[in-house]
Amino acid sequence: MLYKSPTAALAWSVVMTGFGQIYNGQYLLGVFLFLFEVITNGISNINLSIVHSFLGHPEASHDVFDIQWGLFYPSTYAFSMWHAYNIAMAINYQQQQKEPPKETYLTSFFIAFVIGMNLGVYYHDRFFSTNFILLASPIFSGLFFGVLFGFIAHFIEKKLKKRRKKAVSP
Repeated sequence: MLYKSPTAALAWSVVMTGFGQIYNGQYLLGVFLFLFEVITNGISNINLSIVHSFLGHPEASHDVFDIQWGLFYPSTYAFSMWHAYNIAMAINYQQQQKEPPKETYLTSFFIAFVIGMNLGVYYHDRFFSTNFILLASPIFSGLFFGVLFGFIAHFIEKKLKKRRKKAVSP
């Protein structure tokens, strides 16, 4: 078994859901996630919504987007990235014949990422009257709030871990 870069696994999953799993050698799960992404993407009209967003038509972006199916996308996308990163870490520990750590990595980031994306997708129409034309799009609003919430949660988690370490160490 070869070394698996957690960053590369994460990057492959950012490019396309399931590609990080394929990179890690989990072909069945990778293909399943990829197919689920393709189906969800097609039914929810995400790509057409993105085209309308880039053309500066937030109302059309909203109108073509099927929000019921679109809300599946953030969870699948975030799970694929989180899972690929953590499995690559576990593969590397196994190669070194070390016990994998009990903790998982970037969990708070991806949980908050899903929450932020879902809120952004669901409430994107609140931004129609603002000057932030891209936030009026369900896709860009979801990505913006997903990344924002993710970084805030990751920052809070790091602070809490530091505080916990200080409390434990003499």
